[in-house]
Amino acid sequence: MTKKMLTYLVVLAFACSSMLILASCASRQVTAVSEAQKPAEEKPPEVKEVKPAEPTVTEEERQREAERLAALRELEEKQKVADQLRMFESEKIYFDFDKADLRQEAKEVLKTKADWLRAHPSYSLIIEGHCDDRGTNEYNLALGDRRANAAKKFLVALGISAERLTTISYGEERPADPRHNEDAWSKNRRDEFKLIR
Repeated sequence: MTKKMLTYLVVLAFACSSMLILASCASRQVTAVSEAQKPAEEKPPEVKEVKPAEPTVTEEERQREAERLAALRELEEKQKVADQLRMFESEKIYFDFDKADLRQEAKEVLKTKADWLRAHPSYSLIIEGHCDDRGTNEYNLALGDRRANAAKKFLVALGISAERLTTISYGEERPADPRHNEDAWSKNRRDEFKLIR
């Protein structure tokens, strides 16, 4: 029986191994067949890059754009000049009590104004002399006149034509600060500048 059993086991082992070998061959064939049967993968169609068409610009549109840009430049230039005019006119010079002599800081301001006037020859200048309210009206009108003329003489010495410069005295009539103290008086002893074209 032992021999029979051993034979039986050998046959069984042989049968199992045969089946395993056949099964593995079959799965290889199935895999090979199924891969062969698969349809070839489709490549996506080549997409050609389409560049947007250049917009066609007519001569009339070019002309309008050129005119628009020129108008913008002109507007910017006018705004720049308007800002310069405002700055020019807002800068005043100041004097000591009962004096018409130019301080050093006043001379520096006038040098800047002379540079601007040289760069803009189409402008003329009115120089207004002002005083504080101490003293008589007549005295202050004369003092305001001396202050305006001091600025004019300095500008002429810097090369600005006297024909472009006009002076006027307001004396104490137009105070920058109406109070009656030293702070207000120091603001009122001044020359103001008005540009005209």
